[in-house]
Amino acid sequence: MSTAVATAPPAARPASRRRRRIGSTEIVYLALVGIVVVAGVLVALGGGNLFSTANTAYMLTQTSLLGFVAIGQTFVILCRSLDLSVGYVVALCSIVGATTMAGDPARAWIGVLAALGVAALVGLVNGLAITKLRVNPFIATLGVGLIVKGYLDTQFKGPAGDVPASFQMFGYTRIGPVPVSTVVMLLVAAAGVVLLARTRSGYHMFAVGGNADVARLSGIRTDRTVLLAHVLCSMCAGVAGLLIAARFGTGNALVYSYGLDLDSIAAVVLGGTLLLGGRGSVVGTVGGVLILAVLDTVFNVLDVDPFFKDVLRGVVIIAAVALYARRQIDPASSRTRFGAGGRGAAPPGPGTSRTDAPTTTAGGASA
Repeated sequence: MSTAVATAPPAARPASRRRRRIGSTEIVYLALVGIVVVAGVLVALGGGNLFSTANTAYMLTQTSLLGFVAIGQTFVILCRSLDLSVGYVVALCSIVGATTMAGDPARAWIGVLAALGVAALVGLVNGLAITKLRVNPFIATLGVGLIVKGYLDTQFKGPAGDVPASFQMFGYTRIGPVPVSTVVMLLVAAAGVVLLARTRSGYHMFAVGGNADVARLSGIRTDRTVLLAHVLCSMCAGVAGLLIAARFGTGNALVYSYGLDLDSIAAVVLGGTLLLGGRGSVVGTVGGVLILAVLDTVFNVLDVDPFFKDVLRGVVIIAAVALYARRQIDPASSRTRFGAGGRGAAPPGPGTSRTDAPTTTAGGASA
């Protein structure tokens, strides 16, 4: 038995002196820049211009529609939940908004309130099913979504309602190449950032997603937090439904076939938010939405086969998730272990298991 006191290897460094690791949000935007550069070159080689006014407007329009839904999806995923009903909520709110407005400009604000109210009600039902009935979020939100789908399919065989021209400006007006809907989406994103970073409810979402039991023991009303997240998620989808109504000039019950539910989850994951909850950001989600919008624009400009388009998008999503997972298990990011006397021991190397790391007895001798 050696009596030498275990000391940290020379490679060990105080936490404050370690090189700062690039965060998930930074990676998202670095990837976005790289994708934009590569996409611009590919389109230029094909004789086009990715940054033309038409292409830029299309790209930002796609960003605004998916962005509203993905921002809301971020809240529920941070709470370790999920919402598969958002696509159906978008369709329902487009119908509710358009039928309430009925082509009357004076009723536009009533239509907006009605659509957001219905969306909030759907979110409340989702939240209650998850928190009170203890139904798995996947099943609960899918079930509620199918109920909404059944209602839409039986009651609305085609377009319904009439959106006044004044409200259609929400879907078509642009400030230069930037659609007004994109500006509104960025304002919603900014509100989401403030909610998560500056409010008690935002802190609670991270806490519930990190560990619901610990959050509950800390005095956080976890059920209320999950309810709030689902209501906000559905209301964001409701705004997307109003955008659809503004673009079509009428309600569209078939919008749920756009795949906004899975696309929004993909954008959130691309943005660095963990599906297990507790870590993520709205800023990262916006970056993920932009990546998907750029890819869709490039595929359309290059006239890529739709099947191959889905293959490429799937590869990008899997690669992103694999990158984040690898960063989570990187030995270099392991928490510093402490021996007797509070001295830090370096984490085990890639080829060393935790049981092989030096251990220290109560008397200070290493075994």
